[in-house]
Amino acid sequence: MSRAMQYQSCLPWDSWTQLRQSLPGSRGTRSVYLCAASVPGELGSVPVGLCRGCVHYQGGSQEHSVQPGSSRHGLSQLRNVASSDAIKKHQKSLSAWFSHQPNEERQFGPSFSLGAVHVDPVIRESSLEEILKPSPDLTIQNQLQRPCSQVISLQNLFDVDTCGRQVKNVVLYGTVGTGKSTLIKKMVVDWCHGRLPRFELVIPFSCEDLSHSHAPISLRRLITKKYQHLRDVVPMLGTSNIKMLFILNGLERLNLDFRLAGTELCCDPNEPVPPSAIVVNLLRKYLLPEASIIVTTRPSAVRRIPGKYVGRYAEICGFSDTNLQKLYFQMRLSQPGCSGEDSMGSSSGEQENLVEMLSRNLERHNQIAAACFLPSYCWLVCTTLHFLYFTRTVPPSQTLTGIYTSFLRLNFSGEVLDSTDPTNISMMKYVAKMVGKLAYEGVMSRKTCFSEDDLQQCFEVEMKTESELNLLEVFRSDVFRFFLTPCVQPGKEHTFVFTIPAMQEYLAALYVVLGEKKTLAQRVAKELSEVIGKVSEDVAVVLSIISKVLPLRFLPVLFNLLKIFPRYFSRLSHKDRDAIAHTMAEELFKEEDYYNDDVLDQINFSILGVEGPMRHPDEALDDEVFELFPIFMGGILSRRNRAILEQLGCSIKNLAAFEIAKAMKKTVIRNSRKGLPPSELMDYLFFLHEFQNERFTAEAIRSLRTVNLSSVKMTPLKCSVLASVMGTTCHEVEELNLTSCNLDTSSLRILFPVLLRCKALHLQLNSLSSDACKEIRDLLLHDKCVVSNLRLANNPVGEQGAQYLAEALAGNRSLTHLSLLHTALGDRGVEVIAQHLAKNQHLQELNLGYNSLTDTAALRVVEVAKKHTTLDKVHLYFNDISEDGKRALHSLRMDRDGVRALVFLTAGTDVSDYWSNILNVVQKNLPFWDRERVRQHLALILQDLESSRRQTANPWRKAKFLRVESEVKKMLGKLQHGTL
Repeated sequence: MSRAMQYQSCLPWDSWTQLRQSLPGSRGTRSVYLCAASVPGELGSVPVGLCRGCVHYQGGSQEHSVQPGSSRHGLSQLRNVASSDAIKKHQKSLSAWFSHQPNEERQFGPSFSLGAVHVDPVIRESSLEEILKPSPDLTIQNQLQRPCSQVISLQNLFDVDTCGRQVKNVVLYGTVGTGKSTLIKKMVVDWCHGRLPRFELVIPFSCEDLSHSHAPISLRRLITKKYQHLRDVVPMLGTSNIKMLFILNGLERLNLDFRLAGTELCCDPNEPVPPSAIVVNLLRKYLLPEASIIVTTRPSAVRRIPGKYVGRYAEICGFSDTNLQKLYFQMRLSQPGCSGEDSMGSSSGEQENLVEMLSRNLERHNQIAAACFLPSYCWLVCTTLHFLYFTRTVPPSQTLTGIYTSFLRLNFSGEVLDSTDPTNISMMKYVAKMVGKLAYEGVMSRKTCFSEDDLQQCFEVEMKTESELNLLEVFRSDVFRFFLTPCVQPGKEHTFVFTIPAMQEYLAALYVVLGEKKTLAQRVAKELSEVIGKVSEDVAVVLSIISKVLPLRFLPVLFNLLKIFPRYFSRLSHKDRDAIAHTMAEELFKEEDYYNDDVLDQINFSILGVEGPMRHPDEALDDEVFELFPIFMGGILSRRNRAILEQLGCSIKNLAAFEIAKAMKKTVIRNSRKGLPPSELMDYLFFLHEFQNERFTAEAIRSLRTVNLSSVKMTPLKCSVLASVMGTTCHEVEELNLTSCNLDTSSLRILFPVLLRCKALHLQLNSLSSDACKEIRDLLLHDKCVVSNLRLANNPVGEQGAQYLAEALAGNRSLTHLSLLHTALGDRGVEVIAQHLAKNQHLQELNLGYNSLTDTAALRVVEVAKKHTTLDKVHLYFNDISEDGKRALHSLRMDRDGVRALVFLTAGTDVSDYWSNILNVVQKNLPFWDRERVRQHLALILQDLESSRRQTANPWRKAKFLRVESEVKKMLGKLQHGTL
């Protein structure tokens, strides 16, 4: 029977739904102790050590002959060996290697030791029969609800089986991302620290490492080659009854042949044989029968070991208990260093809030709970939250695309889909081609749920050869569930969604950038151009040689004609890259997405959920949004991400990236000049940050003279992105609008270099207190400050803040307009400003409205303004000024006193020229002001208007008064009815 037919007996072609059946299930009572998949680590990077791997269900136990008790001399020898310096050195060396965390762990958050943040995944005892015939009852829903009765701990894997026979060989399996490698790393570290007393010697081997060597070598030589500290121990192998454990990690990387005709029997540890033969004879129990062996592998490779050589099959089910997910998040997000060194105290509440929100989202059985069955995705969720909430600066290495690329490297680096296939295609390359196509088609049709027909159409329609069918079955068995999972939404249980929504957009972007999105004609043209290009080069070399010997006239002509072919066909690749650039620009500036939340908020909501009442199942869903898709396209083109993808077998050449950027430049910059809504402008800035092309970014930013981000919640990450992107140039910005952006002192500190270059700076409605005013003082006193218009309205500046601003006014040389409307200054705050105002020589307009000023403070500031050389306008409306004070302020004349005080809507027996400005200010700020107090002020204004109207006999002025009175009455009416 062919291999493809064997697979079909396990997973029928006509039902992709059976992939749900093999999803690990359980949520039951089990003991949890702190160790497991803290990060989707890669053991293949350890020279000695472990690759990835795991195996499926538990097999039947094997009968193995148990060595009789050793002699007293043997026991003495055993004790000597166990306590020898050689084993201690071996333990120290292993602990150093296997405690090492990958770069991604340190790069995207605080570095944790393997024992500090580690939760054991669920391990379920299984059998070969269950592996070959998955239960039809295991669906994603009963994974969350159904208890598991076959849970087994890592320490009990070598206990006797149900028949009382000692288990020597254990096959531990699981799909990509379930935590196999991390679990094995933790097992080795536990042994090194005396927490695995069952074994006196542990020898781990990476099957990936062994697969690269075919030269004969003895077992003893192999051990000393990998672990030189065991030179004194190796001669005793087979002669003393040492309790030894061999770990063979990533068995799918080895092609094993258990037939006697393929691998001869060998019981001598000194006899040189190929490494695969050593593994086979260890598993046969023909070589060192007393040794215990644990093998990890992916499900597709479980059957490479005949069942008679396996004592127990165990499946790693990941975090199939949501309590384990909560424990992992609690431990990781509550670590002292998670929020950064500078804000450990202030961010502890935010850490607790994140954990609480995440727990509530998991309890709703949201799609994220299904994703976090895989410990790898728990790491991705925590890393993304750390990026969103605790990033104070963004070095070039920290990008969202970089997180996703590194996440894939952690899980797929060095992984080949099927080691028995002659194409040796990398797993990630296959995923980019197959799953990327599905992701891209979903993005283009704005679809996130996929039916069985969609999967068959995408994966099976082009399958033509035996090799392609075999690769597809391995993919379905080992990798499919890493990227796609059954939907948990009511009414969509029979559809699949991407495990993490952003992963769909990342894979779609990778599919496009790799050039996989081609028509048949484009593929044929590419292959033809490569063939003709190579042939023409060879022929051209031959002709150039012949032309020197036989100077025939037609040879140079023919020589030049041959050069035309590669030039002509190279234009096709340019068109492909133009198409990629066009797709990126078109998706980046889609007008139907203009008024959504920015992408960083969208990612936050997808992880933490949206607080509030849950949507009714029958309620129509909002249209799907894919605004991360073009951003990921740009991020993938960055040099660092291309280098990582190269390691995964997904090559993007420097020339291709350069040509895509060149083709995209004109379109992107032209569209950015049209004036984007604030959330879309934030997305555009984030795209430039992810693109990591400083020259491109600088040219794009120079075209932005006005930056309007009003009402965008400017987290530290967004502030860092804005500062990083704007920092690529040094040009002056005409206007930066950060109104109602949740800014605080730390935000101003991050944005300081950008604020220096802004002429008009809008900081209204940001809860900026006195500490923030200290930063603003430093900003205004900086010798490179060009701020001329500063608006701080509706911020709790207070008296202390006024002191800092007064100091800034005294030494600043650029500020001409300052708005301190509704900033709780009070009389004392304004007195401080008045004292320092005389030292300022440039201010032209000062707004002190709605600050509870009395006559004394108002008149004091006006007296200073009279003597000021440039200040000609002071706003004093909505303050507690008496009638006497009002008359004194009304008496001011611009031609005589040099200043105009805006107090009421009247100017003697005429309407003030600024009445519309005052009413507009009131209307804009009403949602943030005390409505009762505003109502009282409007009533006083109305009385003043009516009184002034009665005092004038001019019919034109009376008409103007009536018009203004009607506007005030409308505002009062709306205010009373709550419609304003």
